[in-house]
Amino acid sequence: MFVQKFKTIPFDAETKKINMTTAVIIDDDFDTVEVFSEFLSLQNIDVLGKAYNGLDGIKLFEEKKPDIVFSDLWMPEYDGFYLLTNLRQKFKEAKIIMVTADLTQETDRKLKECNVDAVIFKPFKISQIMEAVEKVSNKSKPVIST
Repeated sequence: MFVQKFKTIPFDAETKKINMTTAVIIDDDFDTVEVFSEFLSLQNIDVLGKAYNGLDGIKLFEEKKPDIVFSDLWMPEYDGFYLLTNLRQKFKEAKIIMVTADLTQETDRKLKECNVDAVIFKPFKISQIMEAVEKVSNKSKPVIST
């Protein structure tokens, strides 16, 4: 009888996660957060946490230190501008991608003043999200997707 021996290599989940991009998601709409989280997971982005307003988003960032923050802009309690402004003051290196349906010039001006890394406009395409992740991760110039 022929028996072949194979070398077993243990899988280390923690080592695997070191190479993954990590993210947190902030949006006041629970369903949006869940769908967005699932999508990112399917793209091999490790979602470390979820928050539903800007204040909780800041606390989540401080706790988890993700590679990227995805945040809605307009939330009834502590909006995305609150999150963006406060993260920029405390963590200048934070990579922040805002997701919004607001196409006004005033919002565009405020986002630029707050030094956002990328903006993705709703409704978005999967390719736009991944393009923004790639460019933000590679420290490219700010990304505005339409």
